[in-house]
Amino acid sequence: MSFSSLGLSEAITNVVAELGYNTPTPIQFKAIPVVLSGKNVIAGAQTGTGKTASFVLPLLEKYHRNQQKSQHKLRGKRILALILTPTRELAVQVTASISQYSKNLNLRTLAVYGGVDTGPQKQELIWGVDILVATPGRLLDLTHQRALHFDELTTLVLDEADRMLDMGFIDDINKIIERLPQDRQSLLFSATISDDVRALAKRTIVNPVEISITNKNATKPKIDQWLITVDKSNKSALLSFLIAENKWQQALIFIETKQGAAKLVSQLAKRGIVAESLHGGRTQAVREQILADFKSGKISMLVATGIAARGLDIGDLERVVNYDLPAQADEYIHRIGRTGRAGASGEAISLVSKDNFRELCAIESRLGHIINRKEFADFPVKKTVPVSILDFVPKRKR
Repeated sequence: MSFSSLGLSEAITNVVAELGYNTPTPIQFKAIPVVLSGKNVIAGAQTGTGKTASFVLPLLEKYHRNQQKSQHKLRGKRILALILTPTRELAVQVTASISQYSKNLNLRTLAVYGGVDTGPQKQELIWGVDILVATPGRLLDLTHQRALHFDELTTLVLDEADRMLDMGFIDDINKIIERLPQDRQSLLFSATISDDVRALAKRTIVNPVEISITNKNATKPKIDQWLITVDKSNKSALLSFLIAENKWQQALIFIETKQGAAKLVSQLAKRGIVAESLHGGRTQAVREQILADFKSGKISMLVATGIAARGLDIGDLERVVNYDLPAQADEYIHRIGRTGRAGASGEAISLVSKDNFRELCAIESRLGHIINRKEFADFPVKKTVPVSILDFVPKRKR
């Protein structure tokens, strides 16, 4: 099966081939023809499965066809497609993907997000934009300033919808949708299709085609998952030992708070390990530079809060470390999905102390199996972590 067989023209398939993609992934194979047909879509697929191209490629194809029919006219403060994303980093990444895929097309793309001056973004909108990639808060700010109008919008994409709901954007999303034309194509893409996501889809999307590639009982098969039980006070020392003993060249290390990230970077530095931190407290320019340096290999150890868990394509990332286990089991899936992408192999290590037992039970119940445990004689455990209860069901939030 080739991309051209899905209904994409040479202007797009040639670029896809140049980028080294020859065969569509399952989500691309199922979603692209449906999106091209103009139908509304709800699609669920885990991270690293090619969701972005599943909606970007058919959007580009539709606009390319309109250009050939001379039906494409760019007007100031107008947009043809809106892609909503939960984070600034994902907005930048999606925009970069669009730019790559559309290099043979005459399309204007813009990412708008908070943390930077609105002036340049407003100026770009005055010139007119075909595809706008936006975070909800900044989009509403620009709307209130009458920097853009939605009367010519034809397509709405909700990207990483579950993450947007987790981050509390539901009110902003509703306010945005109220401003959009009812006669539009609506696409929702999500790593998981939870009850909350279905509720959002029911309010937002009319008669959608549902596509699911998500396997609830499995993660990416080429990710080697294992954990080490450790007393909380020994976590940083154990992490330093693992990095030095195994001569790790690269690792994305997840931690729960920005204060914890700064502290861990300092602790690693005292042991001769250079690391950088990525969290919401850093400016957008700094965050973009850190990510660029990590991707290029200038930074080998990156300590990040959950802000980096979704949507970031770091390429051949060797391993992910859960220094802290996440509160939600699905977040674990998204975190480890940063490695082992596009068929490559990866490693996911978790440092688990006794106070993480509840989270461990939820994660292993979600996976459907016990994660392999390893022990290191240099780090004996005083507070034993019991074996998980696989039928564990977390209490619902009130």
